[in-house]
Amino acid sequence: MGSRPRVAFLHHHHHHHLLAVAVVLLLLARGAEPIAAGGGAAGRHLTTEERWMDQRLDHFSPTDHRQFKQRYYEFADYHAGGGGGGGPVFLRICGESSCNGIPNDYLAVLAKKFGAAVVTPEHRYYGKSSPFESLTTENLRFLSSKQALFDLAAFRQHYQEILNARYNRSSEFDNPWFVFGVSYSGALSAWFRLKFPHLTCGSLASSGVVLAVYNFTDFDKQVGDSAGPECKAALQEVTRLVDEQLRLDSRSVKALFGAEKLKNDGDFLFFLADAAAIGFQYGSPDAVCSPLINAKKTGRSLVETYAQYVQDFFIRRWGTTVSSYDQEYLKNTTPDDTSSRLWWFQVCSEVAYFQVAPKNDSIRSTEINTGYHLDLCRNVFGEGVYPDVFMTNLYYGGTRIAASKIVFTNGSQDPWRHASKQKSSKYMPSYIIKCRNCGHGTDLRGCPQLPFRIEGDPSNCSSPAAVSTVRKQIASHISLWLSQCQEPTRAW
Repeated sequence: MGSRPRVAFLHHHHHHHLLAVAVVLLLLARGAEPIAAGGGAAGRHLTTEERWMDQRLDHFSPTDHRQFKQRYYEFADYHAGGGGGGGPVFLRICGESSCNGIPNDYLAVLAKKFGAAVVTPEHRYYGKSSPFESLTTENLRFLSSKQALFDLAAFRQHYQEILNARYNRSSEFDNPWFVFGVSYSGALSAWFRLKFPHLTCGSLASSGVVLAVYNFTDFDKQVGDSAGPECKAALQEVTRLVDEQLRLDSRSVKALFGAEKLKNDGDFLFFLADAAAIGFQYGSPDAVCSPLINAKKTGRSLVETYAQYVQDFFIRRWGTTVSSYDQEYLKNTTPDDTSSRLWWFQVCSEVAYFQVAPKNDSIRSTEINTGYHLDLCRNVFGEGVYPDVFMTNLYYGGTRIAASKIVFTNGSQDPWRHASKQKSSKYMPSYIIKCRNCGHGTDLRGCPQLPFRIEGDPSNCSSPAAVSTVRKQIASHISLWLSQCQEPTRAW
């Protein structure tokens, strides 16, 4: 989402024919994916049955041996291997939100095709996998992508041992593994193959944001490109009018958007910018643009028209909570919804992706600059918390990642694509899925990307063929790389 590449999936209870009109009432963090209690309707998840493992709190300390409970899920119904359970294991990485099960999206189709078991561990600190009750800055020091990757390696070994015991096999036996992730977890998927190539046959990095960016101006530029000239001009006019009204009577303009609790004007402007971005990011461009273009033609107030979109779609249908944009709420160390504070910590300490206004022709307010983000980091987490993106990219390589057997995919309309690897290189194919509503994680999610589509149904994509073509490519890479990795390679 604006502030965060939202990567979990919408879990909710409504019938398919109502999806278009259903009101999704979910709690959600600034940019966090909507979260629902418990499992959704039948068919929404492959499983919601929780399992647990003991995970090490600090993988990099020789003296600290503390552990915490990490939640995970397992779905083995499709697992093949002639009774011996020797078929592949698909590790689906859960990203920056509570993980409430294994979603029944296109990965389920792939698992069936390859006879794979699917396992999903929850990211440390999120959901029920938090080592601490209180999320003080001090307690968040073990929250990083580096610790999370080590968690995945430990989890992978743990589950391999479970399988070997279950099928009465020698401890030497190793199933072929393949790793999947979308967005931030797409980056983790690529980075896992980079840092632990002996533990997976390959990776899919769907909308994988592998480049830490300090001034991420391309995000706003892409929103403009995805909107098209007419809608872009209307959105820019909204920004200009809102900036003006904030100076005259900030209370009433915030009330119009149902956001009076956002005392800080920067937080309010960021919330408005995110609301537009989400429409393009998740494959609903018409929800944003049609009313605005119409209003422009009929002379209706653009600000009121946009406010209606924000209330109806961004807040009601996509389940955004306004408080998740409020720095005062983000300061809370025991919030109801932890994922906003947690993701902002990762943003502020490691990856940035600051969605700032470009110098010229921006859609978002120019108030949303680097200063706004650095102030937020300092205000919410204290002095000295800022993202050293140079070090993050030094550690992983950014778009110059030197790995192999990773598929990168991006949706043509997704503003996040500019933090991903968009050009193919040797053993690392990259695909852009081109269509009017192809956004974040389209290969696994279909269109639109929110709300949830069973099996990642692409029939509502403006070009279903664009999606299925890339899906065929993905399947052929998985097939080849699994076959190249069948021989037992473990020597320890």
